[in-house]
Amino acid sequence: MKLSVLIPCYNERYMVAELVDRVLAAPLPDGMERELIIVDDGSTDGTRAILERVAEKHPREIVYFPKVKNEGKGSAIRVAISLATGDFCVFQDADLEYDPRDYRRLLDPLLAGQADVVYGSRYLPSARRRVLYYWHGLANRAVTVFSNMLTDLGLTDMETCYKVFRTEVLKTIPLRSSRFGIEPEITAKIAKRGLRVYEVPISYHARTYQEGKKIGWRDAFQAFGTAFKYWVIDDAYDPRTAPEYVTDLARAHRVNRWLADVVRPHLGERVLEIGAGLGALTGRLLPRERYVASEFRDEYLAVLENLAARSRRLEVGRVDPEKAEYFEAWREQVDTVLCANQLHRVADPVGTLRNFHHALVPGGRVVVVAAQSKWLECPLDVGLGHRRRFTRRTLSEALEAAGLQVERLFEFNRVGVPGWVLNGCLLRSRRMSRWQLKAYDATTWFWRRVDWLLPWSGLALIAVGRKK
Repeated sequence: MKLSVLIPCYNERYMVAELVDRVLAAPLPDGMERELIIVDDGSTDGTRAILERVAEKHPREIVYFPKVKNEGKGSAIRVAISLATGDFCVFQDADLEYDPRDYRRLLDPLLAGQADVVYGSRYLPSARRRVLYYWHGLANRAVTVFSNMLTDLGLTDMETCYKVFRTEVLKTIPLRSSRFGIEPEITAKIAKRGLRVYEVPISYHARTYQEGKKIGWRDAFQAFGTAFKYWVIDDAYDPRTAPEYVTDLARAHRVNRWLADVVRPHLGERVLEIGAGLGALTGRLLPRERYVASEFRDEYLAVLENLAARSRRLEVGRVDPEKAEYFEAWREQVDTVLCANQLHRVADPVGTLRNFHHALVPGGRVVVVAAQSKWLECPLDVGLGHRRRFTRRTLSEALEAAGLQVERLFEFNRVGVPGWVLNGCLLRSRRMSRWQLKAYDATTWFWRRVDWLLPWSGLALIAVGRKK
């Protein structure tokens, strides 16, 4: 394994060489290698010449990237993340306030498979901590409390430099802040992703402003604004990870919980979920005796593997629902196949349902959530990758043709129809409005209770078919 130490640096000529020596000498878990990714953020005090000499002296361990213009810590961290090749990444300031000898302690929860992110807290009991600046510490705690209120995380030190990530997780989090706002931003996004966060105590050797400390009161006020901004804005996934409509739906937590509550009574103990995407439903349907979340796109599989790493009852499999060869290994292995929002995207629904049939034990069930109503077809369907919309008759016929007996067929999400008609049929939009989706998700607690009262058909049909 390898640890990538991400070091943003700006005007630290008196400290950076010693910091690099300390990082290179820091003890790591047995067998772990290290790489130092040092990004000079447009230094003007001679730091660049020092870094060039240090990088030349340690070509195997150090990746050096000089930036022409100073843009801030967040900007330098983004560059360092793009260059990281380790299994884990730790943020390291280029001063001597944080002690690299804490790396092993920070890595323990990650190596034990307990965490996706570890924060090093300056305020938990530790071996030593230099006492300085009451008001600075008070501002740190105030920003942490405000961030905790918005994220529902119980951190003691959100503004800490020491944050350690599994690299495959970190690379899928989009970061926008260029200065110290990266701290509340990344905290907001890991909370929205539902990542497992641990804290461990660290040593802290604070420096004075005369010694070169840079963060100030202006940054504290910006941190409040950044924390609020990313509480309002949903921007937790890198667009390269998945299409916008997939990430948008993944953020609709209450809508997904509603759907999970509706389909849960029809699931057995051995479930194969088809087209799990980013796991929007998956985590809400656990635990089971065996639950397999399947996908065939690498970018989705990487996210699902992260989810499986923190759930003992979850497996991940590569399955293309339209190709029969993928189901040979699953022949009569599961008692339920769950296919939510996928059947209306495939070229051959009957053939796909036959593949599900092969995976089921005798008497097993297929649970399908599919788009319905021909009159709702519009450009929004095209943008979401829909090939068709079913009716009660056509969905029942498809299940019967695949050898499945229809046990139940019912409507879902009537309340979403007016928004669909407005955006897709009248405005001819090809994507959902994020603000409308967010408002809908926030009020789902009410809509799910009155949905059955509405007189029109729902956006989706839910069908339960049993293997004869």
